[in-house]
Amino acid sequence: MNVGAFVCSCGGTCDIDLEGVREGVQGVDVVASSRLLCQDGRSAMRTVIDEYDLDQLVVTTPESSCQERVRAVAEEAGLHPAATAFVDHREGAGWVHDRAAATEKTARLLNARWAGLAEEAATRSVSREAGDRVAVVGDAETAAALASDADVTLVADGGEFADADVDLDDVTVERGRVVAVDGEFGAFEVRLRARVTEECVSCMKCVREGPDGAVTARPVDIAPDAPRGEWATRCPTDAIDLDGVERALEFDQVVYPGGPAMSVAGRLGYYDGPVDAGTVAAVESLLGGVEKPDYLDLEMDVCAAGASSQEGCTACTDACPHDAVGRPTPDSVSFDPVACEGCGACTSACPTGATRLREPSNRRLAREVEALLDPGEDGGGWLSSLSRGRGAGIETPVIAFVCSERAARTLREYGRRAAREGLRYPPLLPVSVPCADAVGEAHVLHALAAGADGVALVGCGESCLHSGPDPKAALVERLDRATRDLGLGERVTFLAPDPDDFAGFADAATAFVEGLDASPVPAGEHEATGGSDRIADRPAFDTHDWALESVRAVLDHVEPERTVIRGLASFGRMTVSDDCTFTPTCSNLCPTDAIRRTETDLEFDHERCVNCGLCEEGCIEDAISMEPGLDLDLLPERRDGDPWVTVAEGELLECRRCGKPFASAASAAKIEERVGDLVTGVAPDAEGSIFEYCGDCRAALVFDW
Repeated sequence: MNVGAFVCSCGGTCDIDLEGVREGVQGVDVVASSRLLCQDGRSAMRTVIDEYDLDQLVVTTPESSCQERVRAVAEEAGLHPAATAFVDHREGAGWVHDRAAATEKTARLLNARWAGLAEEAATRSVSREAGDRVAVVGDAETAAALASDADVTLVADGGEFADADVDLDDVTVERGRVVAVDGEFGAFEVRLRARVTEECVSCMKCVREGPDGAVTARPVDIAPDAPRGEWATRCPTDAIDLDGVERALEFDQVVYPGGPAMSVAGRLGYYDGPVDAGTVAAVESLLGGVEKPDYLDLEMDVCAAGASSQEGCTACTDACPHDAVGRPTPDSVSFDPVACEGCGACTSACPTGATRLREPSNRRLAREVEALLDPGEDGGGWLSSLSRGRGAGIETPVIAFVCSERAARTLREYGRRAAREGLRYPPLLPVSVPCADAVGEAHVLHALAAGADGVALVGCGESCLHSGPDPKAALVERLDRATRDLGLGERVTFLAPDPDDFAGFADAATAFVEGLDASPVPAGEHEATGGSDRIADRPAFDTHDWALESVRAVLDHVEPERTVIRGLASFGRMTVSDDCTFTPTCSNLCPTDAIRRTETDLEFDHERCVNCGLCEEGCIEDAISMEPGLDLDLLPERRDGDPWVTVAEGELLECRRCGKPFASAASAAKIEERVGDLVTGVAPDAEGSIFEYCGDCRAALVFDW
């Protein structure tokens, strides 16, 4: 593939050095620049495309109208519309940083954009058919607004709609108060409880004779606290049941303003927040069904959810804010790709790579990070020539994983404000992610292994669409503990840009960047493979193995302060008490083959363990305890290549009769303690306990007797 990069200064309004950017772009076939690319530079762009027979373009412009003009040039030259990618050199660089930093950052962004495109996954979609049945709870205006397009049922929920100011002629009005809402898009079940049954013919007798304000006319329903009395016996159809009756109605979507949340961040087709025009539009867009991107790649063969009805790892179900991950049984996991919103929370939490984001994949994110940090050949290269005579450039490279939703929009607004008001913030090196939740310990450790001085997670804060305020506070705390233990000091932060507080964001970012020392890990030397040579049965760039690879890369340049690196949740350390009877339960349950039983001992492979907890949960003797953290002394490179550590030593019992080793002494003793009194005397000729004989000899003794 022939790739061309095109750089523009937006008519000189974007303060970057075009020549400097051209010097800094690497790995493409040609770099061209223009003072006004989308206007006067288009004919020259077409010439360059033809001359170099380009297949892919990477262009600096965030403006949609300019992007349309550039795409038109590319299409005229025979390129596919998707063959043109864009970089924000203006709001994200030239308008918020000084000339040297903006120039260097633009070059880095172009390099990262191309590195990411080279790893881009093909699109894939999922769909689900649904009808047009919509329940609206207690909101007559919304019900009326949807009635022209959908089959709408207004659930009264105790409300009175006899004198409603809106047209409800095309709306079914149902009595009853909502007890619960369950289900999923296309198959919601709303359970209602009422004191009036379906036998009601709306004769109004109970409305007239019942207690004032206790009986509604449309629909006819009786308040739960209405007193009993003779009036309730006068219904001509016996439709009053003051004990209450429940029924369930089925709908494709549910609008329930102020209703209980079904998940942390909402479920597709269920709307529990304030209703506005956007809510109505969202409901209408889903009538008949949905087709959407398939966000996840799943490889359940490596899932550590459990075995033999024992619950193991719950990382994905705990992390998902949209209820798109469920556990139909204690030892299994199911994914609903239609309910999935692609936030990536499950993928950053999954230690084994059983669930992975298709786009951006971890491999793509790794290549973008490495390209952003690459200083060129011999540690100097293009950055040295770029900064020569042009100022300091980027002295403290900080990778910023930026949420592509509200946080990204806020940063763009900061850029526009900076152009008007001259405000500035440090030149963070952005990597776009679907949500801050998509970032886990492996992403951060990789950035540090690639030479970043620091890592910032830039999320939406209180406006987060997925997990609420400051969703990564716990992760930042854990990883700062880990980086301290590694000897790097604290190098991780969470930033939540507020649209109304540019100065606050700038101050927080500045304080973080200025508080960082230069990393002892050189940039440009580490290229991640995403795994371990010894562990080939897990997908590349899974959380555990990728994180371990990064730690090893960091250890080549630092002296850790501790042997145990705390804060790394995907690594487990096993301890076994004397209660262990050496049954094979833990080794049989372990989904990553990190436990094995020899003839006498129990052994543990720390490198393979992902801290799923299944061994601890399943141990019938409660002898196993697991703690998170990476113990460097248990890695094979510190044990002459041997990954196996003995965690419990046992004695193998030999059969009194034939001499064959057949069980651990502890296991035999435990069995005798529990059931020995039940078999007393069954083999009176046996020497010693019957449990000191192997199965064959024990059977022979009993048979002889």
